[in-house]
Amino acid sequence: MNIMTLKLLYRYVCAIFVSVLLLSAASTQAQGFLSSVDDGFLKVYDAYQVQPQTRQTDTTTALNLEWKAADGYYLYQHQFKAVARNATEGYKLALQIEPGIMKYDEYLEKELEVFYNRAFMQAEFPNLAPPYELMITSQGCADAGLCYPPYKHYFMVEADGTILPMEAASFSDATLTTLTLPESAEATLAPKHAEAAPFLPLVMLSAILGGLILNLMPCVFPVLSLKALSFASSHVTPHKQHAHGWAYTLGAVLSFVGFAVIMLVAREAGEQLGWGFQLTNPVFVAFMVYLFFFMGLVLSGFVELGGGWMGMGQNLTSGEGIKSSFFTGVLAAVVASPCSGPFMATALGIAITQHAAIAIIIFACLGFGMALPFLLLSYNPKLTNRLPAPGVWMDTLKQFFAFPLYLTGVWLLWVLGHQVNSDAAAALVMGAVLIAFSFWLFKQTTQSKTWNVIRLATAIASLVIALGIAIAAKWFAAPTQYEWEPYSARDLAAYRKEGTPVFVDLTADWCTTCKVNEFVALNTEEVQNKAEELGIVMMQGDWTNGEEAITQYLEQFGRNSVPLYLMYPATPDTPPVVLPQFLSKSLVLEAMQKAVP
Repeated sequence: MNIMTLKLLYRYVCAIFVSVLLLSAASTQAQGFLSSVDDGFLKVYDAYQVQPQTRQTDTTTALNLEWKAADGYYLYQHQFKAVARNATEGYKLALQIEPGIMKYDEYLEKELEVFYNRAFMQAEFPNLAPPYELMITSQGCADAGLCYPPYKHYFMVEADGTILPMEAASFSDATLTTLTLPESAEATLAPKHAEAAPFLPLVMLSAILGGLILNLMPCVFPVLSLKALSFASSHVTPHKQHAHGWAYTLGAVLSFVGFAVIMLVAREAGEQLGWGFQLTNPVFVAFMVYLFFFMGLVLSGFVELGGGWMGMGQNLTSGEGIKSSFFTGVLAAVVASPCSGPFMATALGIAITQHAAIAIIIFACLGFGMALPFLLLSYNPKLTNRLPAPGVWMDTLKQFFAFPLYLTGVWLLWVLGHQVNSDAAAALVMGAVLIAFSFWLFKQTTQSKTWNVIRLATAIASLVIALGIAIAAKWFAAPTQYEWEPYSARDLAAYRKEGTPVFVDLTADWCTTCKVNEFVALNTEEVQNKAEELGIVMMQGDWTNGEEAITQYLEQFGRNSVPLYLMYPATPDTPPVVLPQFLSKSLVLEAMQKAVP
């Protein structure tokens, strides 16, 4: 493979790398919305369960619905709905609902009637030819801060009265008749959906303000500022400036509308959702770390992407064409996903409870609010003329803006560490270093053809490995934690006196050999099960901070560092067997077997 081929291959890999960073932000964001959230919240069907019962007379059927909500979860009174239908006809039922309690809703900013623990309601409808279907809708929230989208429960009522749960609707084509309660019925009726909805113009204004404030967040401000300053170095007509402003706005608005569509699809699927839920996906977080780190490298001047395929990503957002303004708007919306601000919570909370059209309008207003400063700048020549003349200061400012991006990446690393573990965060740091190393290698030049081949091949491999680390982020799950008894000289002596075999592991978090041995041998299911089977106590001494008691214990065996592995046999007077510093499962299992007569 010659040098030109490797250079071309590297440019393609770079193009793929930049594209993956941007596209993965959208694709894994979708996965984040459409996947269940493993953050301690119950699935919606586990949080709220309903038990329907029917009783049929000659002409009518009485339906009783008893709800149970898990502790810390509640149901909205105004969101209960029920439909009974067969293949040809059906009824929208008028529910008689027992009184609930009043609770202030921070999203809708009003008192609403809710139910904790249980709720009971009933309805009556003309008899339907069996089998017929019950579709029961509800919506609830958790006190811890999560609101679920409306969720539908389906049941099939057989001819013998048996009621069976179903996963989906069977009779969706039936013509429905809306039933009403008689005036004499003592019931608490669910208000109309439109009555529960807040004043739409006020919500739209809140969304615009929320999007406007997003520009002050460290993840968005550098992008907006650099795009605005590009006016200072370009000489275009006012008409062209207007076009740039609207292109940027269109990119931001369409991106937010795309987020809304994802959320609506998730809502129809009955999934949990909300702004920032994409951050519950470790792969998304990993790629966002890379994206902010990569953008920081570009602003710092460490990475200079040139023409051709290698500069595709930069040309999309840093050029002077209308296309660059559009994709800068898209980029601003993507990098805004880890951020939130005032006024957003109210608008977004309302969006997830409203019809699709209203939700899309609210998200479009968020995008418009975020794009508004740049749009106003494109229409105000006075503001544009006040921008400083281009010069060296622009490079200095550009480099300064890299640091908020680096800090945002650090924060996302912290999020990943809590989502998965510190191993995943450390691996991602290594991936970021490989990215920087790859671009540094590519810039190096030499007369040696062999060295150039090695250099380019290594640069390509570094990028590929970095991408692999990000994709594998969610598989860095912490290994099964086994219980180790903390080392104590007194406890060890007591076990020895009783004739109990003891395996001692002296380790430290900074000891690479220790961690490898724990992974390949000590913390494996086979070794731990064998210890339990033979009645061996697994004792661990942590020398991470240089504990004096463990230092003295190490000195007893002529050691001044870890690891040290000791297998004390069941016979009290027999000295321990010192195992090698590099372990295998078979070696440990053999030592355990020999320690027990």
